[in-house]
Amino acid sequence: MASSDASKRQRPGPWPPATPDAPAGAMPSSSWAKRTGFKAKLSGETNASDSGQILGKSKETELQPDLEAGRARQTPANGEQPQGDRGAPAAPADKDAPVKRRRESDGGGAKNASGPNGQIRAEPVPPPPPLKHTREEVVDVLPQSHDDDGFPIRHSHMKYELRDTPGLVPIGLYGFQHFLSMLGSLILIPLVIVPAMGGSHEDTSMVVSTVLFVSGVTTLLHTFFGSRLPLIQGPSFVYLAPALAIINSKEFQGLNNNNFKHIMKELQGAIIISSAFQALMGYSGLMSLLLRLINPVVVAPTVAAVGLSFFSYGFPQVGTCLEIGLVQILLVIIFSLYLRKISVFGHRIFLIYAVPLGLGITWAVAFLLTEAGAYSYKGCDANVPTSNTLSPHCRDHVIKMKHCRVDTTNALRSSPWFRFPYPLQWGTPVFTWKMAILMCAVSIIASVDSVGSYHASSLLVASRPPTAGVLSRGIGLEGISSVLAGLWGTGTGSTTLTENVHTIAVTKMGSRRAIELGALILILLSLVGKVGGFLASIPDVMIAALLCFMWAMLAALGLSNLRYSEAGSSRNIIIVGLSLFFSLSVPAYFQQYGVSPNSNSSVPSYFQPYIVASHGPVKSKYQGLNYVLNTLLSFHMVIAFLVAVILDNTVPGSRQERGVYVWSDPETARREPAVVKDYELPFRVGRVFRWVKWVGL
Repeated sequence: MASSDASKRQRPGPWPPATPDAPAGAMPSSSWAKRTGFKAKLSGETNASDSGQILGKSKETELQPDLEAGRARQTPANGEQPQGDRGAPAAPADKDAPVKRRRESDGGGAKNASGPNGQIRAEPVPPPPPLKHTREEVVDVLPQSHDDDGFPIRHSHMKYELRDTPGLVPIGLYGFQHFLSMLGSLILIPLVIVPAMGGSHEDTSMVVSTVLFVSGVTTLLHTFFGSRLPLIQGPSFVYLAPALAIINSKEFQGLNNNNFKHIMKELQGAIIISSAFQALMGYSGLMSLLLRLINPVVVAPTVAAVGLSFFSYGFPQVGTCLEIGLVQILLVIIFSLYLRKISVFGHRIFLIYAVPLGLGITWAVAFLLTEAGAYSYKGCDANVPTSNTLSPHCRDHVIKMKHCRVDTTNALRSSPWFRFPYPLQWGTPVFTWKMAILMCAVSIIASVDSVGSYHASSLLVASRPPTAGVLSRGIGLEGISSVLAGLWGTGTGSTTLTENVHTIAVTKMGSRRAIELGALILILLSLVGKVGGFLASIPDVMIAALLCFMWAMLAALGLSNLRYSEAGSSRNIIIVGLSLFFSLSVPAYFQQYGVSPNSNSSVPSYFQPYIVASHGPVKSKYQGLNYVLNTLLSFHMVIAFLVAVILDNTVPGSRQERGVYVWSDPETARREPAVVKDYELPFRVGRVFRWVKWVGL
């Protein structure tokens, strides 16, 4: 029995109590809940926020799981420090017992009463009997991510996590499956920009093969020396708008011969300079400083604006052959939504391969219609331009023939069986400072996009989120990867594909080895010229139909970052709403100067908004400055980023309300073997970076 004399009482030990085998002086691991101010909701009640959220908060003490000690801990609702944290002796508990959390239907908890000296005293209440539909989940001492209620849970549903190696055959199949599910993101950009540059179908085939090769090489580099997360590197849609703006610049409109190679060399020079800037930003530690400004409320509208910015290209192109384009859109929607839960041999085939299946079936239908003569008109040739067609009968049908037939290109027939992509294959890059500045600004947006992908993927597959140093290292290597993309001539920079996070969640495959083996398979396929020719022969209407789905998916994935914040907060709602609206409205003001209704421009109508650089409202005596400002302010993602980052970092809000991204503490990460194995560089390369704290653990 404890003595009543306070002077004879023993001083309370450390909290949480040290384990017998813990070394002397060892610091306890940092608590995610303490560092972020996160408040768990045990009974399904809605917590209040200072931003005007609906209040349903109880004034009683809530029972919260202690993430460090692995036991339940009381936290007073009024913000008072709990008894155990003030030094009172902790109640004995089994340290190996997991913390169990009940769903909303349980409503379990503990009633609190005031003890002597005003301290909070908990009186144990027997838990109610579990309901029939109640599910209990075990919360481990080291949480992996958070469920819909905000509780940390382990991702035991993942088939293979980051360091798992199930065997050569399984990882080979899973790796190829991963890249196949990302096929649309890898090939769609060259299929759009090469024809816009005036390139032939053979040029498109060569660029597609180059993209596959560079994507495989840069993915290997990223999994070995970057963030080490299972993320595929490839041409990002972030670079599509600036590429189109450069392609449609006034100085390129008068080119007649070899305009494809000339514009490609200009793109290469701009990408190389901007990529070097991105690499410097990562390896110099500037990215660690920029992380203080980047939160889910900033990432969500920025990435969503990338997908929403190309609406003028999507369905207008599908409308050129509705019977093919609509069928493909409907098939992808049916596979990804209505048939998503159907499993074949334990795999959700329709959900994983919605894009390749929709493309293959639509292609087969179009091929059968073409062979059956549905798009054959007597005396008409699809390869003859509409302006040169003399017969009114053919003039009415040549557009449908050009977009619906699958045999209008000879890319597959003219492609060689073997071709090795090599650097500077289009010639020596041309460096122009105004285009380089344009791409440097876009590389910051690409880094913001990657930050959200790093955080979301780490919660799925890794033991902890990466440290700020690991993230800076990943951004720096993405810059080096984009330099390689510029040297090889893919037309865009290389960055983490946002859709990758969705693929990991669907396939439940997070093994780093699977991604690496899949990258090797992709490199081998890129050497087969017929593969690039086959992909380059996809009709334009099918490309547009795929883009309608991919861009909608990109917008949704961007907005999904709000799940890390209080999405119902009026503060966040206003910031995201303003960012999205101005990201559409401000560029519309600038882009209207690039549209000339009465001019006979050779630029298609859906690309005319990207020629604003020569006609924009900014008119100073410095032509280069006019080019940069008019072009940058006509980009939806740039406006969304500027509005979101200014408002989110100036409008007051708590860390929980803003959803500040949680990165692992470097000191704590070095003491945890699991975190070290997840992110440490291989081949003892990490020793070189030990003196550079901002790019390591």
